Amino acid sequence: MICPVGATRPRGRKEGLSLKKLSVCVLFGGVSPEHEVSLRSAESVLNNLDKQKYNIFPVGITKDGDWILFGGDDYAMLPAGTWQDHPNNRRAAISPVHGQGLLSFENDCVVRERIDVVFPVLHGENGEDGSMQGLLQIAGIPYVGPHVAASAACMDKTITKLIADHAGVRQAAWRLVTAAEFARNADAVMDGVEGQFAYPVFVKPAGTGSSVGVSKARDREGLEQALTAALKYDCKVLVEEFIDGQEVEVAVLGNDNPFASVCGEIDSGAEFYDYDAKYISDCAHLYIPARISEQTAEQVRELAVRVYRAMGCRGLSRVDFFVKSDGEVVFNEINTIPGFTSISMYPKLFEASGIPYSELLDDLIALALEA
Repeated sequence: MICPVGATRPRGRKEGLSLKKLSVCVLFGGVSPEHEVSLRSAESVLNNLDKQKYNIFPVGITKDGDWILFGGDDYAMLPAGTWQDHPNNRRAAISPVHGQGLLSFENDCVVRERIDVVFPVLHGENGEDGSMQGLLQIAGIPYVGPHVAASAACMDKTITKLIADHAGVRQAAWRLVTAAEFARNADAVMDGVEGQFAYPVFVKPAGTGSSVGVSKARDREGLEQALTAALKYDCKVLVEEFIDGQEVEVAVLGNDNPFASVCGEIDSGAEFYDYDAKYISDCAHLYIPARISEQTAEQVRELAVRVYRAMGCRGLSRVDFFVKSDGEVVFNEINTIPGFTSISMYPKLFEASGIPYSELLDDLIALALEA
């Protein structure tokens, strides 16, 4: 196992819960452009949770916002899109009333289940941005991952940029574009971008993950198209300078004393590591460990923990960087609920660091109960 950057791996359970099975509610789906990614991640999480340790309550949120307690045990139904039709499904909700836990509804009856911890496998809007964390906080239910403020700050790339600047972390130069100013005078916005950056540039919605809505613009026409596309997802958009470098990612685990995994590298096999390269095509190649020097790898890991702490994270995050040919390390993004599919970088990085997938889930639940 990789030596931690000032941390020890979480062990055990919260006092008083060690001798009984914990009730774990896994939330998935959501009203988000990343709904399908969540279903794939949740399938892997549910298949790897130890049923000898946990009573598992899989709760899916449809694209329309309906909550359903999934009544089946074939979790392949989630990415297949058939989970909503299982005959044993029940409508469900997490009560905001402290101590009520998970409510499910059958005919005229309400069934209440005690929940010890919630594992949100919700990517993007309404799940990763502090919204769900706020509900769970009010309900008094421990949950995996960062708390409300850190979740919201990490989800908004503009806030992340400001905090990273304050922490003295090198990152790509950037410019904020709002829907209002683009609608008012698109040419003036693009003139401003061209006055600050040379092409190509990257255009990103401020509040999405999984590269949803992200484009690479090579000229003014492409810039206009990229801004128009990104503004469909968010009223705030970032335009960033192009950084020519290797894409290197680090998984971070922990609360007050977090530690970083080995570094991994992505060769997207495409123009950039977009949604298709991440989840649909098989053109991307992952290298674990990353093809960088030991000295650079240690710098990346230390920076990952610095960003994690500066953002106020707990539980987990994946921190992404570029490493330029001269060895300079440039921070890219942080993801508080990274992908957990069978091919996702976060679990793969910790597996390479000596923590198998199922043990990683145990550690995350233990951290949630510590918080």
